[in-house]
Amino acid sequence: MVCALGAAVCFGTATVLQAVAARAASADRGGGGDAALLLRALRQWRYIAGLALDGLGFLFQIAALRSLPIYAVGAALASSLAVTAVVAARLLRVRLSGTEWTAVAVVCAGLAMLGLASGAEGREGGSDALRYAMLAVAVGILLLAFAGGRLSGASRALVLGLGAGFGFGVVEVTVRLIDSLAPADLLTNPATYALLIGGGAAFMLLTSALQRGSVTTATAGMVIGETIGPAAVGVVWLGDRTREGLTWLAVLGFAVAVAGALALARFGEAPAEEAPGA
Repeated sequence: MVCALGAAVCFGTATVLQAVAARAASADRGGGGDAALLLRALRQWRYIAGLALDGLGFLFQIAALRSLPIYAVGAALASSLAVTAVVAARLLRVRLSGTEWTAVAVVCAGLAMLGLASGAEGREGGSDALRYAMLAVAVGILLLAFAGGRLSGASRALVLGLGAGFGFGVVEVTVRLIDSLAPADLLTNPATYALLIGGGAAFMLLTSALQRGSVTTATAGMVIGETIGPAAVGVVWLGDRTREGLTWLAVLGFAVAVAGALALARFGEAPAEEAPGA
């Protein structure tokens, strides 16, 4: 659980550092579009630090998925929104309402329950059928990413956010489906390609969702997509279990942690300025 929480801290802090750097880059008098803005952001040490934290968080995530049930890791990663909220309150001077501070406490309580109830990761390696199914899902998510720009309406952010969540969920599952890191085994394992395609498509979808649409809606969809589906796959097909007699506590902790994260969904993209009336 330490690795899962470490990943959440890395991802949550990285979001704020990158938001601070993006704000500074936007304030720069240089012109240009998104590419120029990205190049200016890359000159900010905070943005580079954020990217480094993202990389470290991914390593923590892989380590956690190799030793914990997927449902525990997914809930812990969703809690990165609580980290983002707390760090944003400090660095971006964003006011958290009493309800949001309560949501942070709820997330912590849910993770504590999960930590007490979680067993070891399932010992089932997963079938070839599951590996190909994950690859098919990843390709479907990639197609949604290419078509995402054509979507419109109030449901756009939710659909793209859910798609991004499913993509990140594919990454969570496929980490468990990669048994060997030998080059020959990686090249012949469908899970390898599912991981790469699903992760890339997820980033594309989330970026598209946040460019036009509600950050809160997109992030809420992402949290739902990356927690519930992968958790079900882990329990049904990969043998994830809880400690003896504590299934009820794991279910309650999972629900509480995800509900708290959803309440903090507006921090899926750290706000560029203080929210009025917060």
